[in-house]
Amino acid sequence: MADVSADLGTGRASVGAVLDFAWTAGEFTATEAMASTSLTRSTAIDAIDTLVGAEVLQELPNARAAGSYRSGRPARRFTLSSDIGIVIGVDAGDTHLAVTIADPLDRTLVHHRTDLDPSQSAAERLQTIIGQLQRALNETDRSRSDILAMCIGVAAPVDRDGVSPPHPDGFWERTNPGLAEALRDWAPVVEIKNDAQLAAIAEGSAGAAVGCRDYVALLSSERFGGGVVVDGHVLHGAHGGVGEGVVFDHIIGVGSAFGLRYALQDQVRAAVESGEIDRGSAMGRLTDARRIDPRAVLTAAAAGDPGALLVASRVGETLARVVGVLGSMYDPARVIVCGAVAESIEPVLAAARVILPEQLHLPAPELLASTLGGEVVSLGAVATARRAAREHAVPLLAERRLSARA
Repeated sequence: MADVSADLGTGRASVGAVLDFAWTAGEFTATEAMASTSLTRSTAIDAIDTLVGAEVLQELPNARAAGSYRSGRPARRFTLSSDIGIVIGVDAGDTHLAVTIADPLDRTLVHHRTDLDPSQSAAERLQTIIGQLQRALNETDRSRSDILAMCIGVAAPVDRDGVSPPHPDGFWERTNPGLAEALRDWAPVVEIKNDAQLAAIAEGSAGAAVGCRDYVALLSSERFGGGVVVDGHVLHGAHGGVGEGVVFDHIIGVGSAFGLRYALQDQVRAAVESGEIDRGSAMGRLTDARRIDPRAVLTAAAAGDPGALLVASRVGETLARVVGVLGSMYDPARVIVCGAVAESIEPVLAAARVILPEQLHLPAPELLASTLGGEVVSLGAVATARRAAREHAVPLLAERRLSARA
């Protein structure tokens, strides 16, 4: 973490060291801070007192007051202030919007998820997002001045300034309707990120990629998009387009960036049309609906339905080609299929694993289903906002408060 206001005189490095320690320590004593930071006892205590005075740390009742100390002088105990601020994570997908407000450590305060009309204009979409942000904020009884950091995930490439490049059909501009500019005054740190990159962050921090340094988080429900991690770093690119799914439009046997829910639907209809699935069977009757629920197909496959297993096998072939391309390009140890469809995708993964080794010359990556469900992008957005609060916003807050006292 960067120095907290080095121009305020000596001691700010020790303040920064103690603050960095406090993020993961929970409740701690000066002795524990001293041991972790290698500061002298007097320096550690001075830094702690400085942060308490800045209301970034709070002192807890000592062990005697808490009823757990029997003799001797009780140690002073500290923790990060409970009202230091909030962070916001947003998953602004094509057809849904999820807003999560959380504290900077581990507690969720508000979580809303709502459907979006994909026919909205960019201006309408922007107003919807801002309106839902304000609604969620109102429920917490907090104001914008309490926001430490925000992260918004969008279904588009995003450059380092939070801007998406032009799309031939205007899709990216509508998905990211000037969010960086519209929200820049909401918090000290506002980040706009590609949704697949946030899925990769979520999988690395709390999902199937914990401890893995080379992996791809493959968003695959509506459209294919990969969040790519190599040597422990999330890859970005000049325009934020690493892992962009348009490449699959050009892959024989895939032919489209549309995701697994559409592949399942198309294969059911094709098998019914060809007579491989009886139109009067349980699988066949699914085609009476305008849209086929992928969970119904996958649940039937898991139960051994022959028609559903046929569909799962063919979609598995498509997925194996997708993963083969990712494996050849990025050499991951794991590819994690993410999104709402991941909950029941195992029959497709089982079929894909059989033929995946044929799709690339490198060792095939381990193919896994995410356990984070449809909230994977939200979780990545909150994790990113928390990291920004830790690394940037809270040190700036402490600096301002210390400057005011100087």
